Amino acid sequence: MDACPPGSGPVKLRTLFDWFARSAAAYPGETALEVGSVQLTYRELHDQVERLAGRIVTAPAGRPPRRVGLMAARSVTAYAGYLAILRAGAVVVPLSPEYPAERTAQIVAAAELDLILAESIDSVPDLGIPVLAAGPDELSAPAGAHPAALAYRHVDPDDLAYVIFTSGSTGAPKGVPITHRSICAYLELVAGRYDIGPGSRLSQTFELTFDGSVHDLFVAWAGGGTLVVPQRSQLLSPVKTITSLRLTHWFSVPSLISFASLLGTLASGSMPTLRWSIFGGEPLTLQAARQWRVAAANSRLEVLYGPTELTISCTAYRLPDDMAAWPSTPNGTAPIGSAYPGLDLLLLDDDGRPSDSGELCVRGPLRFSGYLDPAHTAGRFLTTDLRPAGDRPTSEHWYRTGDRVAVQNGHLVHLGRTDHQVKIRGHRIELGEIEAALRAYPEVQDAAVITLPAADGELELQAAVSGLRPDTDRLFAALQRQLPPYMLPRQITVLEQLPLNANGKIDRRALLDALANSR
Repeated sequence: MDACPPGSGPVKLRTLFDWFARSAAAYPGETALEVGSVQLTYRELHDQVERLAGRIVTAPAGRPPRRVGLMAARSVTAYAGYLAILRAGAVVVPLSPEYPAERTAQIVAAAELDLILAESIDSVPDLGIPVLAAGPDELSAPAGAHPAALAYRHVDPDDLAYVIFTSGSTGAPKGVPITHRSICAYLELVAGRYDIGPGSRLSQTFELTFDGSVHDLFVAWAGGGTLVVPQRSQLLSPVKTITSLRLTHWFSVPSLISFASLLGTLASGSMPTLRWSIFGGEPLTLQAARQWRVAAANSRLEVLYGPTELTISCTAYRLPDDMAAWPSTPNGTAPIGSAYPGLDLLLLDDDGRPSDSGELCVRGPLRFSGYLDPAHTAGRFLTTDLRPAGDRPTSEHWYRTGDRVAVQNGHLVHLGRTDHQVKIRGHRIELGEIEAALRAYPEVQDAAVITLPAADGELELQAAVSGLRPDTDRLFAALQRQLPPYMLPRQITVLEQLPLNANGKIDRRALLDALANSR
């Protein structure tokens, strides 16, 4: 199918770029992008994109490039560059300017890039492929050949739109390729959910190397809204940023609520402009959700869930406006809801049988077809047909998410990762259950539990918490009243802030190193 958003009439949006181009034609004078003091209307951004796309297809790569690395962050270059690569018919491969040269080289090789687009040539290490500079001077340069005369690559819905690289268990980054068909199907499902139109001001909190950024960009542009880009330092003060930038829509990882709480800024009604608050990337605790809801009293609150391999998100849960009607869950996190229309979900227990609790498997139009390196694909798909009797027949395989979920009152609840279920001296333990018990105490803002080898070589539990000076002796005593002895952490360490990775999620590997070195 060719995806088309609700209310778009007969227009067929075959590619990701089409979603921006349609709004550029419909709302040329509205503001499309705001980065610091720079504001660009849809017409101005479209003109910059056309000029830059022309430079991309005539760049010194010998032919119009197939895959282009984009090394820019939180600048006009980053967003005009993203659109220009798509306009040129190429695949976008985001690269972080902060990555070590070795990791960038791994991605460049794995993605088989033909060209890198960057703010300056000097910002890119020597990787043996052409680099095209697209800083402010280049973006404002006069146009060259007319776009109609340029040899743009023809793009079909089943061609790739972008590739996101995630961390691999082997240490090598895994490339997740997403087609135009999949991302257009995603936008068809979500673009109309959030009442976006001219005058809407949407946050761009995610780095381009994280697929939440694709939601930010194209949900904003699909409806004629303004993409507002905070600088990274502003993200550490979410409430101040939302009010100063007059944001109407916010989408981030839940850990940014912790920053706001530590600053003491989540006062009642402190974010009056906010109409929608969306969180994803990691579980949202109900405690954090209540803090945010009080501060953003005029905002609806929604949780999105989904791995990169399922095109950003595949389930959603909208918390009731009345907090008294909010659900109670076993681990204190908000439900992840139900699947988008057209997706099939399956839960497998530890024995690989369909169940009401277990590993979540998904199939449907948002599912990717496999990693760039086929070696990474091994074991990630369930090829056995376990669909319930009467379910629609399909030859699609199920993607195994590695997430443990359960059905509760008709909604899915996230229980943790399958690799966060551990066995300690014969006892099977969900680390998320201990984390939820720790977060239940008022002085604890966030908690994480990991395993480390004990002196006898067996694994032991170690916990880290952040918050308003939590007393570890009191926490131990409280846990002893709630959990069996085999689930008690050997030690609880208090940190000012749990370590986060570049996407704002808890960095368990960094936490592991920190706690191992502190012993």
